[in-house]
Amino acid sequence: MKKIYSLLALISLFLLSGCNVYNFTGTGQIEGKTFQVNFFQNNAALIEPGIDRDFTLALQDLIQNQTNLNLVSTGGDLVYEGEIVDYRTTPMTATADQQAAQNRLTIRINVRFTNRKKEADDFERTFEFYKDYPGTEQLVGSNLNSAIKEIYDRITQDIFNESLAKW
Repeated sequence: MKKIYSLLALISLFLLSGCNVYNFTGTGQIEGKTFQVNFFQNNAALIEPGIDRDFTLALQDLIQNQTNLNLVSTGGDLVYEGEIVDYRTTPMTATADQQAAQNRLTIRINVRFTNRKKEADDFERTFEFYKDYPGTEQLVGSNLNSAIKEIYDRITQDIFNESLAKW
């Protein structure tokens, strides 16, 4: 009985490894070998220094870590560009004495994706995510950095899924 399971496992491994259409990131076949991420300028009304650079690097890192595409500065087969269009903090709930009990940091980013190998995949879309935090906290220093990182993790994954994973 163990020999049968071992044989089935070996056959399954052989068949899956030869397929070369699916990988664990869900990207399937990517048309192209290179990608570029142009600088995402911060055009939001409220400016937080450095978030434009941090987002650009976060998107580059995610694509490099989840694909075998090569990052280039110009002439990429896949091009990501856009701008940060909104960065805001809003009160979400209030206490009995009209104080903010919970606040929300929201970041919205407009993305233009161009696939020079397959124009049907091109899109322009806005991606947004938020982080709620207690009204008693100030969103500065490490609290701000971790909130922005959490937001960027979600937005970059959404961009990746829309452009490459097709989820």
